[in-house]
Amino acid sequence: MRMEDHDTVSSFFQTMDFMVLQTITGAMVHRRIMSMCNGANLAYRKSVFHEVGGFSGIDHIASGDDMLLMHKIRKQYPHRIHYLKSKEAIIDTLPQPGWRSFFRQRIRWASKAGNYEDKSIMPVLLLVYLFNAAFPTLLIGGFYNPVYWHWLGYAWLGKTVVEWPLFIAAAVFFDRKYTISLFPLFQPLHIAYTLISGLLGQIGHYEWKGRRVR
Repeated sequence: MRMEDHDTVSSFFQTMDFMVLQTITGAMVHRRIMSMCNGANLAYRKSVFHEVGGFSGIDHIASGDDMLLMHKIRKQYPHRIHYLKSKEAIIDTLPQPGWRSFFRQRIRWASKAGNYEDKSIMPVLLLVYLFNAAFPTLLIGGFYNPVYWHWLGYAWLGKTVVEWPLFIAAAVFFDRKYTISLFPLFQPLHIAYTLISGLLGQIGHYEWKGRRVR
């Protein structure tokens, strides 16, 4: 999956965010951790769909049927799920038209976590969330004790060292090299978005297809 190019700040951000999500998805599937998938670019045999009972048992959940179905298939075939890393398999999708609809979508995505039957991903999600929460915590703490700003710098450096090569590889693979220069602006926005959508996905509500959920 890849976002189509649109000349707005929100679409640039969505392009970069989606690249990172796709790259993480591929890496985690390679490690046999089934954390994410996208129903717009997902293939499975019809016989397998019927074998696991299709969407039975998850059809009461408003969103996330693609990922929850993948978890059902994983229980039956734990070593038969793969991520196809091929440019020929890339399909383009439209970004959300603005920040409001983007956050609604991401809150909806985050709300799926509590329905995961496979709980092995939960410690990873919690660790990622706590790591991102450390940045505003250290920033605020620095006003009381400047040593926290030093720790903030170390954490920021560590995050950049880890994510920068991953981001470049994703930008090259998805033919979005122009986003590489935007990476420094992407990081702080991504931290804020992760914290907000992650929190509201668990305690808030969202609108989807004209109806209010939870």
